[in-house]
Amino acid sequence: MVARDAAGAPQIRLVVAISSRALFDLSESHRVYEERGVEASAASQVAHEAELLAPGVAFSLVKKLLTLNERLGDRGRVEVILLSRNSSDTGLRVFNSIRHHGLAIRCAAFTSGASPYRYVSAFGAHLFLSADRDDVRQALDAGCAAATILPAPARAMTADDDQLRLAFDGDAVLFSDESERIFRAEGLAAFTANEVAAAQQPLSDGPFKGFLVALKRIQALFPIDQAPLRTALITSRGAPTHERVVRTLRAWNIRIDESLFLDGLGKGPFLAAFDADIFFDDQEHHCRDTLSHVTTGHVPHGIANPS
Repeated sequence: MVARDAAGAPQIRLVVAISSRALFDLSESHRVYEERGVEASAASQVAHEAELLAPGVAFSLVKKLLTLNERLGDRGRVEVILLSRNSSDTGLRVFNSIRHHGLAIRCAAFTSGASPYRYVSAFGAHLFLSADRDDVRQALDAGCAAATILPAPARAMTADDDQLRLAFDGDAVLFSDESERIFRAEGLAAFTANEVAAAQQPLSDGPFKGFLVALKRIQALFPIDQAPLRTALITSRGAPTHERVVRTLRAWNIRIDESLFLDGLGKGPFLAAFDADIFFDDQEHHCRDTLSHVTTGHVPHGIANPS
């Protein structure tokens, strides 16, 4: 029997909050908002209310997330929440587009220019995806996994491609940036020596550990070879610094399906080979390199991202 909360909903839940600009192509609306303000943007949306929005960069990712519910049945639930700096007038057009595209999104917050990050916790989100870097930073500071979705053309989803594939960098994403700080301050040799000496000592939690735990709970409902989602660690680390990573995940009791230790090689071709739906990395230059291969979320956290 599946454990349920007081309202009768499955306790095994995955909640992802996403901005309207990440879900749909709202580039024209955002241009009006930046140039002329909230009221002008709202008026523009009302004038174009009957026009459906085209999919945005994270559209196919959201579609796959929601498709997980077909496999989960009553054992668990994936929910996608819409958070937007736009007004409720924009919301009508967005919800018309959601309905047209068959997306089961029912909850939303429209904040008319204010940051919506404070609703991330209220909705119980495990992950927040936005096109607004400031909102993402505030969500990270509040303890939620969050990433800035970098602009790119929307990616098509083929009819037989329904397995969700998520890829993560290690340091400052899954793990803390404690080792990255040594690398930046003292160089590669000191970093390597530290990781070898501390191989038996698990790394501290990074901002995406909670999200990874939520994914693990979903995966645990299925046999390994039938899981509807797959995870990968794709890191610039190589031997011998890999051991501490492996032992950290073991200490967390978390299974990563695929682990790639690239020893500084470019990540893009490997992400393409994994066929990732999204990749999360804390370093902007890595994100720029992977953007042509895969939808990329920049995690503005740690020593690589000073305020």
